[in-house]
Amino acid sequence: MTMRIKAEPILAKLNELRHDAETDKTDLEYLALHHAFCFLSYKMGEFQKYLDEAASDGSED
Repeated sequence: MTMRIKAEPILAKLNELRHDAETDKTDLEYLALHHAFCFLSYKMGEFQKYLDEAASDGSED
Protein backbone atom coordinates (compact mmCIF):
# COMPACT_ATOMS: atom_id res chain seq x y z
CA MET A 1 0.00 0.00 0.00
CA THR A 2 1.39 3.39 -0.96
CA MET A 3 0.87 6.40 1.25
CA ARG A 4 -0.74 9.36 -0.50
CA ILE A 5 1.19 12.53 0.10
CA LYS A 6 -0.96 15.67 0.12
CA ALA A 7 0.36 18.82 -1.54
CA GLU A 8 -1.02 21.17 1.13
CA PRO A 9 1.31 20.18 4.01
CA ILE A 10 4.32 20.35 1.71
CA LEU A 11 3.31 23.81 0.54
CA ALA A 12 2.71 24.87 4.15
CA LYS A 13 6.23 23.74 5.11
CA LEU A 14 7.72 25.51 2.08
CA ASN A 15 5.87 28.66 3.09
CA GLU A 16 7.15 28.37 6.67
CA LEU A 17 10.73 27.98 5.42
CA ARG A 18 10.22 30.91 3.05
CA HIS A 19 9.07 33.14 5.92
CA ASP A 20 12.03 32.02 8.05
CA ALA A 21 14.41 33.06 5.26
CA GLU A 22 12.81 36.40 4.38
CA THR A 23 15.16 38.57 6.45
CA ASP A 24 17.22 39.03 3.26
CA LYS A 25 14.99 38.94 0.21
CA THR A 26 18.05 39.03 -2.08
CA ASP A 27 19.46 35.81 -0.59
CA LEU A 28 19.41 32.84 -2.97
CA GLU A 29 17.80 30.58 -0.34
CA TYR A 30 14.88 32.97 0.09
CA LEU A 31 14.50 33.43 -3.66
CA ALA A 32 14.53 29.67 -4.28
CA LEU A 33 11.94 29.03 -1.57
CA HIS A 34 9.77 31.96 -2.64
CA HIS A 35 9.66 31.04 -6.31
CA ALA A 36 9.22 27.32 -5.61
CA PHE A 37 6.31 28.10 -3.28
CA CYS A 38 4.68 30.48 -5.78
CA PHE A 39 5.10 28.11 -8.73
CA LEU A 40 3.90 25.01 -6.89
CA SER A 41 0.94 26.92 -5.46
CA TYR A 42 -0.02 28.08 -8.95
CA LYS A 43 0.36 24.54 -10.34
CA MET A 44 -1.09 22.77 -7.30
CA GLY A 45 -3.13 20.26 -9.29
CA GLU A 46 -0.10 19.24 -11.32
CA PHE A 47 2.03 19.12 -8.16
CA GLN A 48 -0.50 16.78 -6.52
CA LYS A 49 -0.47 14.59 -9.64
CA TYR A 50 3.33 14.46 -9.48
CA LEU A 51 3.22 13.48 -5.78
CA ASP A 52 0.66 10.75 -6.52
CA GLU A 53 2.82 9.36 -9.32
CA ALA A 54 5.97 9.55 -7.20
CA ALA A 55 4.24 7.66 -4.37
CA SER A 56 2.96 4.94 -6.70
CA ASP A 57 6.46 4.56 -8.20
CA GLY A 58 7.89 4.26 -4.71
CA SER A 59 10.25 7.17 -5.42
CA GLU A 60 9.44 9.47 -2.49
CA ASP A 61 12.95 9.04 -1.04
